[in-house]
Formats: sequence, structure tokens, C-alpha cells
Amino acid sequence: MAKAIRFYETGGPEVLQWESVEVGEPGTGEVRIRHEAVGLNFADTYFRTGVYPVPLPNGMGVEASGVIEAVGPGVEGFSEGDRVTYTGSPLGAYSTSRVMPASHLIAIPDAISCETAAAMTMRGLTASYLLRRIHPLEAGDTVLLTAAAGGVGLIFTQWAAKLGINVIGTVSTEEKAAVARANGCAEVIVHTQVDDVAARVRALTDGQGVPVVFDSIGKATFHNSLDALLRRGLLVCFGTASGPIPPIDAMQLAVKGSLFVTRPALADYIADPAERAALAGELFSHVAAGDIDVNVNQRYALEEAVLAHKELETGRSIGSSVLLP
Repeated sequence: MAKAIRFYETGGPEVLQWESVEVGEPGTGEVRIRHEAVGLNFADTYFRTGVYPVPLPNGMGVEASGVIEAVGPGVEGFSEGDRVTYTGSPLGAYSTSRVMPASHLIAIPDAISCETAAAMTMRGLTASYLLRRIHPLEAGDTVLLTAAAGGVGLIFTQWAAKLGINVIGTVSTEEKAAVARANGCAEVIVHTQVDDVAARVRALTDGQGVPVVFDSIGKATFHNSLDALLRRGLLVCFGTASGPIPPIDAMQLAVKGSLFVTRPALADYIADPAERAALAGELFSHVAAGDIDVNVNQRYALEEAVLAHKELETGRSIGSSVLLP
């Protein structure tokens, strides 16, 4: 038996239940993992509230790290005792142990702890594809990033600084602004203190705007993000923390400067094993070398998932959070 967080209906954090579950032995192509740390991601709330529909009842969470306890038939490349991490798996990461397909696993380098891996796998791979796959960014480019003090934001800003990319970050408080600056932001806008974020961005770029905006907020920031772009700029909507982006008026894209909009998902950038390995390899090498720090700023016991979701949704979190079994 193991312990896990499950939910039987969609709704607020209170629908999450802590209960005993059967784990069993791994089947063909599967392994059983004993979790040492579980990633807490805003996307988890989308499953809980029904924004991402899933069959119910179901488990919660798609990211965790730990040690392989048992290996099923046909598994290659992994053995009992290996330390592994994963993201984008079937729901069920909020658990002390689980059986899952080995195809989702990524080996953890010796220099990286399981807690760090759980805090960075989804966020780090997201930062990786945003910086390395979406647009051909070059040293000297300036981009706008919302939620710059979030888990993805802090990895993104450090990595961008290493690449010579200037990041204008937006945050909600002065405390978060200080964190964003310390992690590589060239400029920080506290959006609660300005009337027009786009105007501030243009003031910081000699009236031009930026070639790319990376927006994880969604509904509340969509129009400001469009207005911050220079001609033929690209808006990358990679999250919807404030709600889904509004319907796109194609003519407005033309009027505002022949703009582009994309709504990427991490799953499509790690679906190919070779590309996932390349993105993870680059990410892990930077973290192992100390070029990117992954700070775990919030830790919760796994059974405190309700509290963790409440604090996540109210914006109290800074950087990465983990749940500890």
C-alpha cells in the first residue's frame, strides 16, 4: 500500500483527498518508483478545477523524482536503484510510490538531488524549449517575461542572462522584483504599480517594443503583451494563470504590426525521446555546473496538498515548490 492525493470531483483545493492506494508490481515496460520529492505546478490546478478534463476519480500531479524499486519486463536503460525524474506523465505523481511507464523517465545526474530534480524538471524543460526552440534568440536581444519570479521565470532569467539575452520581467510585488533582479532580470516592472505595462516596456526599449513576449498569465495580460511587441513580433502564451486567453482577432494582429501568437505546450517539445534528451541534457548540465540555481522556496508535506494549492493560487509562492512524501 502507498499513500496518495486523489480527487473525485472538480473544484477548489478542498476536493483533494489523502488516502491509501494499491500500487502493485510493474508490468511490461513499467517500473515502480518510490518518490522522494513531488513537483508542485500551477498546471496541477487546471486538472483539479476541470480546465484540463480528466476521467474521475483520478490522482494528482505529473512531476516527481525518486528511486526505482522494481523493473518490469522489457524495460531497457533503467535498473532497480536508479534515481529518476519525470514530467508530463499520467496523473498520479502526488503519491509516496507508483507504477508508471519507463518511457517517461529521465535519469538524474549524480550532482543533482531528487528534490532539485522535482523542483525543476517541468519548469526547466519549459524554460529550455522557450529559449532554445520557439524563436532564434541571439545575444543582445531583449524579451518580456511575465511572472519573472515564478518557478519557470527564475530558471528562464538565469539561462537567458548566460546567453546574453536581456529580460524585462514583470512581477506583482517589490519582494518578487528583488528576487527577479538577483536572478538575471535586466529590468523589472512591478505591474501592480504601473498603469500601462506595454508603455513601460516601450520606454525601456527606446519606443520600439520587444521581438518576443513570453506570457504565462494569460487572460489578464494578453492585450498588454500584444501591445509590448515590435512590428512582426511574437507573443508566446505558455500559461493561463489568470484564465484562458481571449479569442484572437486576426485583423488586430495586422493592425498592431503583423504580429504572431503561439500557444505551445511542453508535451509537444518532449514527445520525441531524442529532443527530450537534448533539452534535458542541456538543462541538467547548466544546473550541475552551478550556472543555474534552482531554489526550492516552499516545501510542504505531501498530505498538505490542499494548503499548497491554496498558496499557489493566491500568488504567495516565489520560485519553485515541492511536496515531500
